[in-house]
Parts: sequence; C-alpha cells; structure tokens
Amino acid sequence: MTNFICATCGTQFAAKEQPPPKCLICCDVRQYVPPQGQEWTTLASLRKGHRNSWQQYEPGIFGIGTVPEFAIGQRALLLRTAHGNFLWDCISLLDEATIALIRSLGGLRGIAISHPHYYTTMVEWSRAFDNAPIHLHAADREWVMRPDGAVDFWEGEKKELAPGITLHRCGGHFPGGTVLHWRDGANGCGALLTGDIVAVMPDGMLSFMFSYPNAIPLPDRAVAAIGEKIAPLAFDRIYGAFWERVIWNDGHEIAGRSVARYREAIR
Repeated sequence: MTNFICATCGTQFAAKEQPPPKCLICCDVRQYVPPQGQEWTTLASLRKGHRNSWQQYEPGIFGIGTVPEFAIGQRALLLRTAHGNFLWDCISLLDEATIALIRSLGGLRGIAISHPHYYTTMVEWSRAFDNAPIHLHAADREWVMRPDGAVDFWEGEKKELAPGITLHRCGGHFPGGTVLHWRDGANGCGALLTGDIVAVMPDGMLSFMFSYPNAIPLPDRAVAAIGEKIAPLAFDRIYGAFWERVIWNDGHEIAGRSVARYREAIR
C-alpha cells in the first residue's frame, strides 16, 4: 500500500495499491490536469531527485522550498515563537535533513494551511513531529485526500493558535481560505502570512483570484469581504506563497490600495 502523490499539485492521497484514477484537486477548475494526463510519484521517489532549500527572512521566520521545483512550487514558512514553532502552508517533500533541522530548532507545535492546494503531505509532516495538529478550516473539509486524526477542522472566522498567532478565514480562492496574522512579525509591526488567498504579485501589489492557473477572477463582493477581514489587523509585512513574493514594508496600506485597484478593475 502506497500513499501516492499527484505530480501536478503535490497532494498526497490515502494509501492504495494503485494510484487513484484521478486527482480530485487537479480536476477542480481552480487547478488543472496537464495535457499529458495525470502523473503520480511517491515520497520515496521524490527524495531521490529533490532536496529542500532554506532561507531566513527575518528573526523568527524561515522559508522552506523544494529544489528542483516540484508541483505548484510554493514554499512553506517555519514560524518560530516563544510559544512554539508553527509550519505555515506545506510542501510535498519531507526528508531527513528537513526533519533534523526543524527538530534542532524546537520541533513543531502545529501546522496551519491556507487552502487545499497546499495540503500536500501534511500528514507526513504531522507524524514526523509527534502528531502535531494540522489546523484546517472546516469549510474545506471535502478536499482532504488523506484523512488523519491529527487534522483539526476549526470553524468560525478566527482561531488563535498561540498568543500573537491567529488564523483568519478570508474565503475567496476557497471557502475556507485562511491567512495567518503574526503580531510580533516585522520588528513588532505585524506580519500577514497569506499563501495565495491574498497573493503578492510581481509589481509589489496584491491580487485575489478564484483560479490562478486558469485566470478566473473573484467577484467584487468576495474581494470586498477579504478587504474587510484584513483591514482591522495590524501588519507591515506580507508573506505570499513563493520565495520572492514578500512585501517588506507598508503592507497594510498596500493591501488597501490593492483591494481598491482590483474592485475598480473588475467593475
């Protein structure tokens, strides 16, 4: 029995003797099945040709991403706090070097993920770190392809993981689309970890999409609602889903202008 991984989105499925007939994540309009068809791999195979790279962005936060790039290509964030370490979003590759490095930094208190495209091998990560709880919004329950007792389906509009570490449901890209507010980030000015629920774009602004690869926009009302959710939060920095997608300063002001820009364009 093998936990097969979709090579296009990086999602790991429940153990089977043969790969699933299709990846439900990729068959959804927010993702895609490539022209050559569905392809599958395993964690053992992935470890043979890939490794994880690290980058420290500021005291207390590290990026972790796979090279060569695999599947969607996002990087995770390791958030270190006085109340324990948290993994924000997830990547498919988990190897012994990554486990050893995270253990040397204090292990994991929990895992929180913005949306289903980044669930990947979350159960492997949890089990490697003493069954660390995986915090997912209950509105996206149907997209969990490998159920596990470590998954905490939280409900409502926000969830505090630890003092100064709070999840906020924004919706949009997925009904349970979540961002993480780190109160002490950016030298105490606050940081917002957004995945691509609130996507940092190449021009240093933000955008909001129903489907990124298929260029399907969100309606005005959805983006207005996201703006209302993040407006009360104090933050100067925004960490998107990819290595260089970081807004270092003036994040709150840029977020407000980005919401207004999007709404003007979509109208």
